Amino acid sequence: MTEPPLTLPEELLLLALDPVSGRPLNHGAYLRYGLAGAALADLEGAGRITVEGRDRIVVTNPLPLGDPVLDGALAALPEPAKRRRGGTARRWVRGAGRPVQELCLRGLEERGALRRETRRALGLFPYERFPAGPVDLAGPARERFAAALGAGFPDRRSRLLAALASATDLDRRLLPGSEYRTVRREMKRWTREIWTVHAVERAVRQDKEAASNAGS
Repeated sequence: MTEPPLTLPEELLLLALDPVSGRPLNHGAYLRYGLAGAALADLEGAGRITVEGRDRIVVTNPLPLGDPVLDGALAALPEPAKRRRGGTARRWVRGAGRPVQELCLRGLEERGALRRETRRALGLFPYERFPAGPVDLAGPARERFAAALGAGFPDRRSRLLAALASATDLDRRLLPGSEYRTVRREMKRWTREIWTVHAVERAVRQDKEAASNAGS
């Protein structure tokens, strides 16, 4: 039986998790925002949503797609009557990041790509890690990213993934060093041009500004 293709948020999550420790390579909150933005991008590509005024999400087709991650994200989008208060993409990625992440984790765990391990900090406080499982989906995901990099990120999906990596500060972990400075600059430019990713970039920037103000 052929494995169903990975959704964009699932692929981003596999790129972001260290396969040994199961910890994200970037900031956990930034990753969650990125997963929510990736779900929006997939829903837009499937013709389920569009955008008004560069930031307001509009559901154009509420029918489910048959994928738990994307259908969960679609169901969590604000109803038409509530769009005025809660329909901006930046606000949505901030609120939906955690449930979208959990949907991705469950799906990848069921497919054997991840293992859920519960540990305790100081012997008291439980937390979870997600190292690689017996089915290697992360390796092929990294190979696809490397191939897309070599080809200049030629298609919509690869540019979205590259832009999401930049918006969530994952780019320097995937493409470290001065040799990738030019491509990282291009990836950063895409974060401003793609509305679903720009919402992620703005949410991350808001967190950074809040942390900076708290420390000053």
